[in-house]
Amino acid sequence: MKPIFLILGTPASGKSTVAKALAQRFERGLHIPVDDLRHMVVSGLSDMSLQIPPETLKQVHLAREAASSMARLYSDEGFVVTIDDFWYSETPDADYNRKIGQRITRILLLPSFEITLKRLYSRNKDEEHFKQILEQAIRVLHTAITQHLKIGWIVIDSSELSVEETVNQILKMIK
Repeated sequence: MKPIFLILGTPASGKSTVAKALAQRFERGLHIPVDDLRHMVVSGLSDMSLQIPPETLKQVHLAREAASSMARLYSDEGFVVTIDDFWYSETPDADYNRKIGQRITRILLLPSFEITLKRLYSRNKDEEHFKQILEQAIRVLHTAITQHLKIGWIVIDSSELSVEETVNQILKMIK
């Protein structure tokens, strides 16, 4: 069994970029972006908003179940696995704990609010109206995260760190 890293944070905190870069540091690495699993739904996708409707929540849980199953399968076959997902609720790792358990190394990327917004508005992949929704989500989540930090999480303020420096810090902290 190889390690499974769960990398969480707000939108635009660098989760996907860091998770992919971390997986690439190993001889056999797999990056699982939960948003990509959710967007494999080609008909009936219930998309995110500030008020998460029950159908969206159901689809998020399904994507997390799929990510957990994939992570266990690949980890058991000798791959280091990184999962990136957004922080949701006071127990954001609950879905993963049920399926993976204590094999998870929990990492929270927590750049400053200002840096996170700067990263959001420098991205080209999101439409402008969606960036405004994400900005509202970042405001709410950034406050919630700082109020509900858990023991057992590696928390990294990546505000002033490059992707490589962030990965180096993660690797240093897990040794």
